[in-house]
Amino acid sequence: MRKWLPLVAICLGAFILLVDVTIVNVALPSMASDLDASFTSLQWVMDIYALALAALLMLAGSLADLFGHRRIYAAGLTVFALASLAAALSPNAAALITARAVQGVGGAAMFATSAALVSATYHGRDRGTAFGVWGAVNGAAAAAGPILGGLLTQGFGWEAIFLVNLPVAVVAVALTLKVLPKGERGAGRLDLPGAVTFTLGAAALTYALIRGGEHGWTESLTLTAFAVAAAAAVAFVAAEARSAHPMLDLALLRRPGFSGLLGGALLYQAAAFSGLVYISLWLQNVLGLSPIRGGLALMPLAGASFLVAAVAGRHMHRVAPRLPIGGGLALIAVGCAVLWASVHASSGQSALFAGLAIVGVGVGLATPVLVSAAVEAVPPQRAGMAGAAVNTFRQLGMTLGIAVFGAVFTSRLRDTAAGGGSLRAGYASGLDRISLYAAAAALAGALVIVATLRPSRREEPRAATGPAARDAAQEPARETAPSSH
Repeated sequence: MRKWLPLVAICLGAFILLVDVTIVNVALPSMASDLDASFTSLQWVMDIYALALAALLMLAGSLADLFGHRRIYAAGLTVFALASLAAALSPNAAALITARAVQGVGGAAMFATSAALVSATYHGRDRGTAFGVWGAVNGAAAAAGPILGGLLTQGFGWEAIFLVNLPVAVVAVALTLKVLPKGERGAGRLDLPGAVTFTLGAAALTYALIRGGEHGWTESLTLTAFAVAAAAAVAFVAAEARSAHPMLDLALLRRPGFSGLLGGALLYQAAAFSGLVYISLWLQNVLGLSPIRGGLALMPLAGASFLVAAVAGRHMHRVAPRLPIGGGLALIAVGCAVLWASVHASSGQSALFAGLAIVGVGVGLATPVLVSAAVEAVPPQRAGMAGAAVNTFRQLGMTLGIAVFGAVFTSRLRDTAAGGGSLRAGYASGLDRISLYAAAAALAGALVIVATLRPSRREEPRAATGPAARDAAQEPARETAPSSH
């Protein structure tokens, strides 16, 4: 059992950082009441965390390459725990949003290093098992967040959803320092221009989408934010083209398989998880469910994703990646379409069950394969960059999805109220439109994956000799070498 303690340390960190993407969903009504927070503030409580993850993942990966993956992982856990304490003690919405941003900084350090730590710690058959378990944890964590959030919010108050991170982080740090390999420092330097321009562009775009939904798309500050986002994107491309050590090697984007995976990852996260924020508000504000019952209403998604990822995750390397990823996205599209057809003004929570279960199966299929497929799509020396880029686009998809769906949701609420409709009808109309757009996004993602993730003749031999196969071939040599643990 001792050999699996490093995996426990890695999975504990991965679980709390991904749970915190969605754990606040069912706590939002309580937060709004206690902190007197506006709808826009609630969006930022969700968005700022995912935005920090998306903006800093590649920078955190570069830091880990320079200073060691274990060191950066442990530092990320520590920052995450301290920020969680600050979030629980927040006296107002502004303080909570700030604490969530710092949580995202720590989460980025953890997320950027966890896959590399699994790869460095396990070899041969154990590596396949370890990545299967890690993939199952990744697949279930975001989906389990609303359930845990409901239990903790109703039992102890919304502050508990952050305080629960503290003991988990303490155990994870202790295990990390004791059982994970130290690794070696790398060479090179940080790509600060790339980091600054990417972060500025992502923040400006998210702000523009949120403000546009609240104040109108032609409002001056909205247009200014869009202009800043566009200028930052151009500056990022220029910085990466000139950098000797870029955060993202632009040459990788010329590989259709890699570019397709980035687009598919963004659409996957937006379609599968961004709408849960508004479903949670509907369950509590309209149906009057308690936080626990509101969280349990989302159990079909969490349960299905965990079971599928746990059972199928370790076997996914035997099939072409476009099958589980494309198939998972297609199932997410089907599930969202079922939600679109099922939720009406007179609906109860049971209208969610079938659609969420189908979405959960799709999540369980796609999640364990996304990172490994990206690694296989690029040269080995760019594997870390590829994994960080895919995870970055996943979190960016969550951020943009919440912003876009928030704009759609508030627009439907206003239109329904203007037409004399009830609040219940307005919420149902908003969820109806969000589900339809999510289905379209997931279907588009599936088509992108199927169209771009095709092994060419030149790539087929490499697919047969990917990291797992190369590692297995080198196993006898490792067994006779001194242990690095």
